[in-house]
Formats: sequence, structure tokens, C-alpha cells
Amino acid sequence: MTLKHGRQFLSIPGPTTVPDEVLGAMHRPAIDIYGGEGGGELLSITTRCLKDLKTIFATTGDTYIYIANGHGAWEASIANVLSRGDTILILESGRFAVGWGDFAKSMGIEVERVPGDWRRAVDPGKVKETLRADTKGKIKAVLVVQVDTASGCVNDIESIRAAIDAAGHDALLMVDTIASLACMPFEMDKWGVDVAVGGSQKGLMTPPGLSFVAANAKAKERHKTADLVTSYWNWSSRDQEEHYRKYAGTPPVHLLFGLRKAMDMIFEEGLQNIFERHRLLAGATHAAVDVWRNGGSFDYNITEPDERSVSVTTLLLREGFRPEPIRAFCFDRLGVTLGLGIGDLSGKAFRIAHMGHVNAPMILGTLGALEVALDSLGLTDANSKGGVAAAAAYLADALRD
Repeated sequence: MTLKHGRQFLSIPGPTTVPDEVLGAMHRPAIDIYGGEGGGELLSITTRCLKDLKTIFATTGDTYIYIANGHGAWEASIANVLSRGDTILILESGRFAVGWGDFAKSMGIEVERVPGDWRRAVDPGKVKETLRADTKGKIKAVLVVQVDTASGCVNDIESIRAAIDAAGHDALLMVDTIASLACMPFEMDKWGVDVAVGGSQKGLMTPPGLSFVAANAKAKERHKTADLVTSYWNWSSRDQEEHYRKYAGTPPVHLLFGLRKAMDMIFEEGLQNIFERHRLLAGATHAAVDVWRNGGSFDYNITEPDERSVSVTTLLLREGFRPEPIRAFCFDRLGVTLGLGIGDLSGKAFRIAHMGHVNAPMILGTLGALEVALDSLGLTDANSKGGVAAAAAYLADALRD
């Protein structure tokens, strides 16, 4: 028997559910991109999106839109501020900062790493220690993710900036916000971030295909001497007035229609309200997991509660258990898609996303389906039943006047 017929629940950490309003905004004919009424509309959309990205990144720096996924933003950020033979420092807390470093290495950058534990956030003390040892200033940039979607970890970017400053080091701080932007606070200017990258397909509720880079004055100064930059990624070219230069050619018209609508929805709700919504929905998820973990089949991958992200929860299976029967049951029998474990957690973990266009019924539905799967598969016992009730009670307490 299957109960999957009806609207599929997508509970993976990207691409996330696209709102009907965003899909509707994209469902229209193509327009003239060169001038006239259509060109004027598109120019207005680009101008507004670039301006609103500054608000979302919390910066007065410059913003750029690329027709690319997040890996494209990685390459753009590297190409615009670094030169062949430069050295960067990667702060490991899962898969994605390391992946960013691999991109840099393939482009001729020397890569050093502050080794991390896939179950813990970056230790700012180790960052300070490493940079203090770099007495010749060899390291030109420090790269870190705010949220690692593989491990489920959130890093304290403000503390990492403080560690760099305490070391008296001049390295750029470059932050990947792909899994955190418009889900939790990110204060680019206040925290001293020099370059930030983001993507369209998570908190910004738009289909994959757009990525973003924000750069402050220090990064723009480094850009002047960077020798890796190519014509497509080049900030200087994209800073010019002609509209087509903003995209190095034909603009992604329909994705821009979708992005503009998504941004309108974000500002209508309000960023602070969005952050609180994500905090509460993550809290409900964690309340359920706190019950289910008593069954002994899995636990949080991230061991410290304050290092668990508000956008995705990664659950690590105990020895002898596998995640695929759980994911398969949820998908095949109940119509819910959970995230799989990736990288070092491949075949060892599964993930529950709670980011972007998601509300209480969606999260409670996902948690309910997971509880059915766990019970049906014999992965709960008397001590681990009632996770959904705990999630509902958490929300009731949080919302009680």
C-alpha cells in the first residue's frame, strides 16, 4: 500500500520547494532584452535585484549575479581576488569549504587547511593559531562556509573574523552562505566579511541556475591585481553600465522573473521574521529528534546543540543501521523526499531540510512521515515514540501568547 499520491514533499537541502507565486512569475513569454518596454522592465529587475541582494547580504559592497550554480560563485570569487600561486586557508567543518578549496587548487592556488571534525564547527582558536604562524603573510584568504549542508554544522563567522583580527593577519575572509542566506542572520559588513557567495535554490526560493557574489572595498582593491580573472567572471566588466555586461551576454530572463518575485516575498515577510520562522521550525525538528534518538538507531551528526544549523539537520545512523530503507519508505510509501548523506557521510546519514519556502504544516508533515517510517521499520521503541507530539508541543509553547 502506498500513500504517496498527492503533492510530493521535498525535504532535501536544495533545491528547495519553489513557491507557486515564483513559478507563476516565471510562466510568461520571453521579452525583448535589448530595449523598448521589455528591455526597460528587465533593466529595472536587474537594478532592483542587485540592490536588494545588498540588503540580504547586509552590505554596502557590490553585488553580482551569475548564470551558474553555487560552484560558479565559488569560481567567480576565487578568480576575482586571487592570483596563480597564492595560498588560501580552508576551514573544514564538513564537505563544502573543502570543495571550494579544491576548485581553487584546480585554478593554480596553493591550499592549506585547518583540519576539522565533521561533527563540530570550526574552532576560531585554531584559526588564530594558524594565522599567527604565517609571519610572512603567505595566506591571502580564509575560506569557510556559514552552514555546511553535508554535516549540518553552522559556523560562527563573527568569531572567525575576530580570530583573524587577533592574529593581526591581512587575509581576506570569504564566506559561502549558500545554505544560510535568507535563512539565518548574515551580517557581511558588521562581521567583516570581504567576499560572500550565495545561490538561488535554497533560502532564496528560486530554481537552481543563479548564484551571487558580494564584495567589499578591500576585495575590490585585491581584484585590481588578481591574475586569474577571465572575461565571464570579471567584476570590472560587470560593473559597466550596459545591461548585457551584468550577465556577460544574454540575461537569464525567466530566472530573473522568479528571483524578483521571491525577493518581493522575502521583503513582504521581513528578514527578521524569516530568521525566526527558520529558528522555530528547526527547533521543532530537533524536538522530534530528541525523542527518536532514544531508540538507538541514529543521533545528531553535530554533537553540540548550538552548532546545529537552522536550515538542515543531519542524522547519523548507528553502526549496523543504514539510511536508505528509511529514505525509501518515506519516498515510496509516503511521498516525502529526505536528503541523503553525502561526502564522508555517504551511506551513513540522512538529512531533514527546513529551509526556504517551508511552514509548520510542511515540517510537521515531514516529521510525521518520518515517524511512520521509523515505527514501521522497527526503529522505535517505548522510549522513542512521540517525536511529532514533541515537535507540536515545542511550537505550541513558542507561539503561545
